[in-house]
Amino acid sequence: MDKKPLLEVRNLKKYFDKTRGLFAKEKKFLHAVDDISFDIYKGETFGLVGESGCGKSTTGRTIVKLYEPTDGQIIFDGVDLASVPEKEMLPYRRKIQMIFQDPYASLNARMTVTDIIAEGIVTHKLYKDHDNPEKAIQDRIYELLESVGLKKEHASRYPHEFSGGQRQRIGIARALAVNPDLIICDEPISALDVSIQAQVVNMLEDFQKEFGLTYLFIAHDLSMVKYISDRIGVMYLGKLMEVATSDELYETPLHPYTKALLSSIPLPDPEHEDKGKRIVLQGDVPSPINPKDRCRFATRCNYSKILVENDGSDFKQQIVGKYARETVIDHERHHAIVEENQYITEEIADMIIDFGVDKIYINRSKCFSEEPKLEEYKKDHFTACHFTKEIEEGTIK
Repeated sequence: MDKKPLLEVRNLKKYFDKTRGLFAKEKKFLHAVDDISFDIYKGETFGLVGESGCGKSTTGRTIVKLYEPTDGQIIFDGVDLASVPEKEMLPYRRKIQMIFQDPYASLNARMTVTDIIAEGIVTHKLYKDHDNPEKAIQDRIYELLESVGLKKEHASRYPHEFSGGQRQRIGIARALAVNPDLIICDEPISALDVSIQAQVVNMLEDFQKEFGLTYLFIAHDLSMVKYISDRIGVMYLGKLMEVATSDELYETPLHPYTKALLSSIPLPDPEHEDKGKRIVLQGDVPSPINPKDRCRFATRCNYSKILVENDGSDFKQQIVGKYARETVIDHERHHAIVEENQYITEEIADMIIDFGVDKIYINRSKCFSEEPKLEEYKKDHFTACHFTKEIEEGTIK
């Protein structure tokens, strides 16, 4: 693999304006992709994983400029696509193709398979100098259909006449038709049966070896991402939490969110030592609208809280000025003494002590006041956590 980046994403941002009303006091922006950076090297597969709504698909669509980036650079083969005007994007659209998630919605129901695959070839005038362009295009379509496991006679049919797996194969043929350098695979297997998923992934790998393709592979299926990817990036609420090689990420994950994600992978062996050790995240995903300047994962991370025990000495001093991580309820009087994420004043601290609380969780200040940067913790392994070293050494719990 050539260690020259084919794609360099630098501080990429994509915000959507969700402000309602002409006289709204505050602008509301949904931070779908918020200042992320990564490289994809020529000939490799870079996997992008994370929960639904974390910004994976938006990242892919912004790279290909289906969405106009809010800020940042998209440097493809030395050219910053973010600064290229839309009217000059056509040559780059040939080099960057996309396979969409939904094989039912991504194909025009009114066009035959021939028309669907030929559209890109005609648009980019790939056979304009050929003696017989129409025959050359039709031969190319037949060749592509056979390469993705379909037959020549399928060329005259319409999308509704195919199964989901067959439609996705047509989508792959359409992407390959213009000889791209980079293909963005936006969850190309999530809508398919498991047996078909393996066929599609194996097909993508074969094409990569044959044509030297580079992939950005976006998916939910963590086990499939490990199988196909050279390196993997983990996203959460528009931010990259961790980037590492596939083997390194799965064997020694560093970020608490990555560990929770990997623990959710089903294990086929009922007697495996890790069976039943799933990390269940507490709380809800915070709103991506005007997010606060802090670690995005802080509200759900076990390491972002501190247990303070009332040993009779400086308990009050330790909790005053902090934010409670849990709700303390006086059931007899039917009211909360302190609520989760509430600022603890001296008066509230006295109420907590008078109520007889012997221990309480409070928020770790740094996690809620400072955003961690994605930094290299060890060679080629990057993570965005304030306390990676302490977590690995076991000095923080």
